[in-house]
Amino acid sequence: MLSGLLGNIGCKLEEGQNGEYLGARSIKFFAHPGAHLTKKPGKWIVASELVETTRLFGRGIAAIEPHWLEQVGGHLLKKQLLDPHWEKKAAEVVALERATLYGILVYSGRKVNYGRVDMTGAREIFIREALVGKEWETTLPFLAANHKLIKQVEELEHKARRQDVLVDDELIYAFYDQQLPADVCSGYSFERWYREEVKKQPDLLKLTREELMRHEAAGITTASFPKTIRLGGVDCAATYLHQPGDARDGLTVTVPLFVLNQVNDERCEWLVPGMLKDKVQALLKTLHQRPRSRLVPLPDTAAKFAEALNAPEKFGTGGLVEAVLKLVRDATSLDIVKADIKVDMLSPHFFMNFRVVDEHGRQLGHGRNLGALKAELGSQARGAFQALASLKLAQNQSASQEQSSARGSGMTGRSAQVKEEPAKRAGDTEQNAQSFRVLAPANIAQPATKSVAKSNASKNTAPSILDGRFTAWTFGELPELLEIRKGGQTLIGFPALIDAGDAVTVEVFDEPEVAAAKHRAGLRRLFALQIKDALKYLEKNIPDLQKMAVAFMQVGTLEGGKSATGGTVEELREQIIAVALDRAFLLDPLPTDEFAFKRRIDEGRGRLTLIANEVARLAGTVLQEYATAARKIKDTKNAPDAVADAAQQINRLIPKRFLQATPWDRLQHLARYLKAITLRLEKYRADPARDTARLTELRPQEQRYWRLVAERKGVQDDRMQEFRWLLEELRVSFFAQELRTPQPVSVKRLDKAWAQLGT
Repeated sequence: MLSGLLGNIGCKLEEGQNGEYLGARSIKFFAHPGAHLTKKPGKWIVASELVETTRLFGRGIAAIEPHWLEQVGGHLLKKQLLDPHWEKKAAEVVALERATLYGILVYSGRKVNYGRVDMTGAREIFIREALVGKEWETTLPFLAANHKLIKQVEELEHKARRQDVLVDDELIYAFYDQQLPADVCSGYSFERWYREEVKKQPDLLKLTREELMRHEAAGITTASFPKTIRLGGVDCAATYLHQPGDARDGLTVTVPLFVLNQVNDERCEWLVPGMLKDKVQALLKTLHQRPRSRLVPLPDTAAKFAEALNAPEKFGTGGLVEAVLKLVRDATSLDIVKADIKVDMLSPHFFMNFRVVDEHGRQLGHGRNLGALKAELGSQARGAFQALASLKLAQNQSASQEQSSARGSGMTGRSAQVKEEPAKRAGDTEQNAQSFRVLAPANIAQPATKSVAKSNASKNTAPSILDGRFTAWTFGELPELLEIRKGGQTLIGFPALIDAGDAVTVEVFDEPEVAAAKHRAGLRRLFALQIKDALKYLEKNIPDLQKMAVAFMQVGTLEGGKSATGGTVEELREQIIAVALDRAFLLDPLPTDEFAFKRRIDEGRGRLTLIANEVARLAGTVLQEYATAARKIKDTKNAPDAVADAAQQINRLIPKRFLQATPWDRLQHLARYLKAITLRLEKYRADPARDTARLTELRPQEQRYWRLVAERKGVQDDRMQEFRWLLEELRVSFFAQELRTPQPVSVKRLDKAWAQLGT
């Protein structure tokens, strides 16, 4: 009956109400209320007749299945093929078929082989998607070889930061289109044809480098764009990406966590030799017009500068900006300072991107600000380095002892016999590659490159001294540096004595500055443990200690208001003794073995009391001037700017640990700086306008200095320290000329000193 009633079929509308059905040619009808079915009619029905009364009703209803319509009315179905595309799993081009009967949708989305309908269209899609678009998984060798070659050319584009090296997809399509037969339009048909044809042409369908490249990428070599970059003594993997706006755009270096603190900021400015010319040109563009006009054309000048800077003896030495500045000065004969080059105007890809990973390769942090990464992950990095150093040295302790026994030599007394050896022997075994090397002992506070040496009695050097607590120098020579071999690469460690209260320990650090600071404190503790009786006498006989403690109790209260607490007599006594120990025992060069240590004790023991008295006298003078200046600051009225500036100055000059924090040579001048504060406030009432004018001149000098200190996270080199004390001398010159300064000082001299900072 269905074959004769195809015009009376209906499909229930999902959005319809009261069981409305969509019929042939877009009519809508309802099931007649008098129809009695044993089951509720389904989505598809056929009616024996359609009767229109108040509405169009279908009578004589029966439920049907949609696939019956294909069986009895297939010749009446109108079919459409939509969205022909490549199916990766089926390895053929398929389209989605849609069929309607008298406007009623019978089925949709049925997958059919598009090659049977349109072989030409299927062949084009197969070539574009499967072969050119890399969407076909096959074991045929030509495709893997072509993809590898294309990837190599794409890497050249990323390195050169240009997208005109690799030919476009249309040319690759034309290459395949020219060689494939007209009836190849699927994975099966292709493989059948290829296996027969490749017997005749072994290199069938293999692309060549010349066919893939529009032009020869000159200058893109492994030397210009290396796969690894040595940072902190470790070869770090380097990747290149040319995708502006992406976080990984430019050069990305994967840095192991344990080497993070040893990565040199200045080396990272240079990137790689192949990127240097573009960065130099970008730096030159930030110069103001006068010097820039003398360097035109900039591309030629940048190429010339880059050629000079890429010389092996210059590349990576010092800061890039300083090197470019020198070349600019020589080329223009102008006095250009570092501030004239606006580094912050450079695009992000001109800065190295760091990806910090742990020992399992998991990413812990990433970014282009190395200082921020060190601040965030520095403590973890130090712990990872120390754990690695301890592990590597412990692994080699037994091996070193066996080697020592085999050679029949050992430790004589408490010092190790040291022999010179080449940095790397041609016959090193794998075991030796994992060993450590001890560099010749020297002053740890002033590291320098020394000849490499290996101890014949390692059991009494590095491996053992990391394990215990010491109250005397019983650990042999303390090396300046440790070379720790890991995976064929060398890490540099800096051993230091650590103050453990009643003893000292030895730890290996990854930063020489941290090691030097820790070592001085540890060495001071070790000296103190040798002269306990002398220190007990000294603690009880510091002259005028109680009198000084009264003034010391005010230190720090101006900064924090009423809630701030001042220093205590115990803190003052501890500082005086610590400075006395430094002056008596810790003058450079520091001792590195037991003999030098004992000799230093003998030399310093007799003068310790005199030195302590001198330190106490100096501390008393400073604290007396501090009390006078602090009282003057509190008593001065109607001078808010001058008082605020003086309070800030005195807090910077006299923190609670001022005796240890201030260099000894500057400690002699603290009393004069404090007296200048008092004189300034005494003069303020007589000429407030003059004070205001001087303060206006002074503020820019101080602001730029403390801004630089903040940028460098408190790290100050010798030149910065010199500038900091020149600021204090300028204050004396401005506000208390009668106190005089040891050297001429002015704003112009400070500007000149600032230029020498290389900022």
